[in-house]
Amino acid sequence: MRKLTWKGKVGIAGLGVAILLGALVGTYFWQIRMQKPYEVNMGEMHHMEGMAGHQHGTASAATHQASLATRSCEAITEGENDAPIREFRLTALQSEKKLDNGGTEKVWTFNGLTPGPEIRVAEGERVRVVLDNKDIQEGVTIHWHGIVLPCSQDGVAGVTQDAVKPGEQYTYEFIADSPGTYWYHSHQASSIQVEKGLLGNFIVDPQQDRFEYDQEETILIQQLNGTYLMNGSTKGTHIEAAPGKRVRLRMINAANETETIRVDGASYRIIAMDGHDLHEPEMLEHHKFLMGAGQRYDLLFEMPQQGKVVVTSESGLKVALGTGSEPEIRSDYSLFRWTDYGEPDPNAPVDKLTYDQSYTLKLDQNLFINSINGKSFHEIPPLMVKEGQRVKMTITNAGGGDHPFHLHGHIFQVLSHNGQALSGSPVYLDTLLTQEGDTYEVYVKADNPGLWMMHCHNLMHASMGMSMMFNYEGISTPFRVGTKSGNLPDL
Repeated sequence: MRKLTWKGKVGIAGLGVAILLGALVGTYFWQIRMQKPYEVNMGEMHHMEGMAGHQHGTASAATHQASLATRSCEAITEGENDAPIREFRLTALQSEKKLDNGGTEKVWTFNGLTPGPEIRVAEGERVRVVLDNKDIQEGVTIHWHGIVLPCSQDGVAGVTQDAVKPGEQYTYEFIADSPGTYWYHSHQASSIQVEKGLLGNFIVDPQQDRFEYDQEETILIQQLNGTYLMNGSTKGTHIEAAPGKRVRLRMINAANETETIRVDGASYRIIAMDGHDLHEPEMLEHHKFLMGAGQRYDLLFEMPQQGKVVVTSESGLKVALGTGSEPEIRSDYSLFRWTDYGEPDPNAPVDKLTYDQSYTLKLDQNLFINSINGKSFHEIPPLMVKEGQRVKMTITNAGGGDHPFHLHGHIFQVLSHNGQALSGSPVYLDTLLTQEGDTYEVYVKADNPGLWMMHCHNLMHASMGMSMMFNYEGISTPFRVGTKSGNLPDL
């Protein structure tokens, strides 16, 4: 037997220390994640922790906010009209999914599928979705990511509704008045439930399309229990497309991490971001682009006369279109920057935008706690607005990785990046990818009264505290977030 030397002893001791530190860090991380409030009113933002009835905050502040309340979020619904109705039914249930790599995963699905059924409607139609929960004990909701809709339909557990428990049902109803590429997912314990499979595509077809194409396809990237899938496959996907056909490819990043996407075999345009068309987008050659968690990019390209077009994600998944030879893979891709892409829209001059309120949000991470302006989740004061106000937000990523910042119930316009005004097409988003050191200014018109979440769409970051509220004065909610109600939207 080899004699254990002092060096070997030190190595084993070091390994033991590393294992112990890893266990302690893991335990600390879990405790931080589990430190959820006993009860929070996200409209009043005064909370109770520990024993029932033990209140923190001031009663006078709660009384003052209650005195301002004139409408409940629950009562803000879609008005009656004669729009045609499209009805869908989604049943959340535990399932098993056989993967095409030979593995089997225990998953949560809508109608037995992950991704769930695609919901596709026409602009102006009234969408009615009946959600049933068969056996998800924690409860489920459906949030319509990127869709501007009435507060009561936003699908956030503890803010706009209670989580739907097994055997219960909830009906969502709203007008799909903004064409584009969107998606839906549960917003109860979202960092867990999305990764378990509760998500799907949501497409709104325009009454009149600005761009011409012969064929369109949708690609959704997800992480299912840690495994990357593209349209449900671990191997990517193949799409039939004839030479010379113009293809619109809708891409949805429903995973937690930023994806770097490259296109080989054809030049292409990025014609929409987050469902909103870009103005006069130029042709891109040998470019790669970044797509943050929750974002959507629509590409337009013409199939070559010979060979395939291959779109590759950094996670290793590919969508191949057409037949024939593989395209040349290059090593000199330029990084696409949308801040000067396309042409300014003379009908939407940025320099004439004015605002009534200005807020600064600093996104950061410290000892596994993700924060906004140094505070986490319900400790973060809400951003308060009045209906009709124009709001400027300055958003800075101070550290902790990429933070794709998502605002519910609104579309915002990006004004500047690191002090430089956008010089190309106007850019309208609902999810803004920020990387460390980035500072963006964005413009929001407060035209949709309600109580709205703002959070990082790396859902693990949201579960660790990078989540706050965008609240209108005078709006209340009868629902509560916390361990008492079991409504935990960002667990």
